Amino acid sequence: MGRYRPDRAAAFLGIAALGAVVLAAAGCSSSTSSPGGAVAPTSVATSSGITGNQNHTSVTNYLQYVGGKAGPANSSLAPVEIGYVNQQGGPTAVGLLATNGAEMAVNYINKQLGGVDGHPVKLVTCFIASAEEEGTGCAQKFLADPGIKAIAMGGVVIGVQSFYATLAGKLPVIDGVAALPIDGGQNNTVVLFGDGTHVLGPMGTYATTVLHAKNAVVLYPDDSADSPGALAIEAGLKAAGVKVTMGPYPPTATDLTSVLAATGAASADMVIPYTDASGCVAIAKALTAEGITEIKKVVSAPLCLNGQVAAGLGGDFPKWTYSIASSLFGDTTDPGMPAYETVAAKYTTPADAPDPWEIVDFGQLLTVDKILNEVGYANLTPAAILAAGKAFKGPQALGAPSLDCGEFPSAPGICNDQAQFFEYQGHNTWVKAAGWLKPTS
Repeated sequence: MGRYRPDRAAAFLGIAALGAVVLAAAGCSSSTSSPGGAVAPTSVATSSGITGNQNHTSVTNYLQYVGGKAGPANSSLAPVEIGYVNQQGGPTAVGLLATNGAEMAVNYINKQLGGVDGHPVKLVTCFIASAEEEGTGCAQKFLADPGIKAIAMGGVVIGVQSFYATLAGKLPVIDGVAALPIDGGQNNTVVLFGDGTHVLGPMGTYATTVLHAKNAVVLYPDDSADSPGALAIEAGLKAAGVKVTMGPYPPTATDLTSVLAATGAASADMVIPYTDASGCVAIAKALTAEGITEIKKVVSAPLCLNGQVAAGLGGDFPKWTYSIASSLFGDTTDPGMPAYETVAAKYTTPADAPDPWEIVDFGQLLTVDKILNEVGYANLTPAAILAAGKAFKGPQALGAPSLDCGEFPSAPGICNDQAQFFEYQGHNTWVKAAGWLKPTS
């Protein structure tokens, strides 16, 4: 396993689709120019008295999951085309290995799971590098191909507006994690792992059921990129009955000790950083300087699980607790992880297997195959595929144990609002602090 290479710097980011817009703005995603290397989780234990759903409904049999037939697809049959769009090839790649995960899944599906009713699956890729109009081009490419009845999306923040505007709801989009709120706001999307607005809510549930916290401090840069996520955390905490002190600070600030003092972070039951990689380093240094170092007390979104953060802190992530909205590589408490590890050992490289984007998009494409098999090759239409996707209740392979697509009227595409929590002990060692938790109603 070992450490990720430098070009995997934002490996853990997309796990919950949290703050991808922050990364795009800050240019601190997994591009080849990013310094440092993310640390792959290699040891995951479970704390005593753990709360939350332990994912006993995990997907452990992929053949059964997709409803396929054991063995290879029939290469003489017409392929089932799936459009696939990801942001890569430019200065910022939100989820560089998302494509690897999708291709790994398709390769595995065609070689061992019988494709779709025996027909091989074919990814028709389109990559957005750096310009908004490239989203228009990708949508036009997919619409012009009569063989494409559905689209899968990786990690995309550039070109999304134009992509959906051009697509005009004519094809269903099955997403793993939604990098921006616009994805979940579409009627033609199915977002299997959720987005930041919805999977941040469980912070409140964790605060009360695990930490028994009465009060919390939320630290975040006061800008348009970070504020929505911070406000979602605040809403989740307040819904759970936790008193919240918000700690906005100037985005350019590097010394945050005054913010800690002003918010009373030292005496708070829970401190929640919500920022990009450079902000994580500044917050981590300030917390250490003020002696706020208890792993259980500091709870972060996975934005800080970033190679740039590790590089800025001497080679390791901050020893905090992290919320995660997918499976975590190496988690021996997750019944679904061995199945992924077995496939990954054959179809990808050991260095890439732990990458959350690879994990998420692998699970995402398995679900796409499942949906296509349910509809049946002879009945594949955009409307039928979208209806089957909306009706999917889980468990999601490598994701939440249950889904509820359409639960949120303002975000009809979002299917998940659950997250797990892990304590990072340092040196690749994790302790599972809570299973799948939902926000407090």
